[in-house]
Amino acid sequence: MNEILVLYYSRYGATEALAREVCRGVDAVKGASSRLRTVPPVSTVCETTADAIPADGPPYANTDDLRECAGLIMGSPTRFGNMAAPLKFFLDSTGSDWLSGSLCGKPAGVFTSTSSLHGGQETTLLTMAMPLIHHGMLFTGVPYTVPELSTTRSGGTPYGASHITWNEKFTQLTEEEKVIARALGARIAEVALKLA
Repeated sequence: MNEILVLYYSRYGATEALAREVCRGVDAVKGASSRLRTVPPVSTVCETTADAIPADGPPYANTDDLRECAGLIMGSPTRFGNMAAPLKFFLDSTGSDWLSGSLCGKPAGVFTSTSSLHGGQETTLLTMAMPLIHHGMLFTGVPYTVPELSTTRSGGTPYGASHITWNEKFTQLTEEEKVIARALGARIAEVALKLA
């Protein structure tokens, strides 16, 4: 079974809801399965550390998850047009993987959530793609053959799946956002299987 790592950070649950839809897309592809992982928050107090296992939800990721995956789909809420610090902190720990080339040639995709329509979704997706490209991964977006990409009035871009909370209940994804997230998951899984 080819496992696709769905790695995310979520502060209030919107990005996690999107990650779960991405997993549904991966799991719908015969011969592929998703591995859902998160990263701990970054503490501003040096002496404080997060538990090794979160109280609820998926386990925290480690670099073994990266090496063992056939593909990677990574998500983060938008922070001033960029990924959130906890995800960047995790990526900054992957220098040995970059040196060994353990991610080189694997497909990768990205997803994000924002509270407003013009909250930096596309720049966040692109800044998340940069370290993956440096790792030699094959960046894959969402093609316009997914009809919902042309009809959505909320999240969804060709660079990756996205969600807009509109400062309301953050886990309520629109049907189009769900379809686009699943399409991204399925696309990365299909590419990974072709590469295998």
